Amino acid sequence: MPDPISGYTPISDVIGTQQPAAPTKKANDELDKDAFLKLLVAQLKYQDPNSPVDSSQFMSQTAQFTSVEKLTALADTQTAMLSSQQLLGASSLVGKTVSYPGPDGTDVSGVVTSAQLSTDGPVLRVGDVSVPLTSVKEVKNTPST
Repeated sequence: MPDPISGYTPISDVIGTQQPAAPTKKANDELDKDAFLKLLVAQLKYQDPNSPVDSSQFMSQTAQFTSVEKLTALADTQTAMLSSQQLLGASSLVGKTVSYPGPDGTDVSGVVTSAQLSTDGPVLRVGDVSVPLTSVKEVKNTPST
């Protein structure tokens, strides 16, 4: 409802109040694209008719929104591609002998039997031990028996 003194509607009436436990709120308190769109629509809807928003400013905001949306999609694609490359690199070590630091700090060697991608990156399976790819110190061809 418009304020009788200023004639403007508070922004909280336009976009609603934020719930305390909103699952879409990011941990770093950044606005997402939906919040940006709501603010843009509210700006257009409640602009002063005597001094409307400059069209070049509106186009600039729209271009910024498009850029942010495309950069977000690009970052998601690159993250997926990096995960695929990491798994491919780790899987190429299957059948090879690797050395890595053991629990007591001494180097341990073994043959890689499998590779998987975890949340922390690629993990190699050497015997009964899971070894992060970042812990591998040396890779050798496994001699034929």
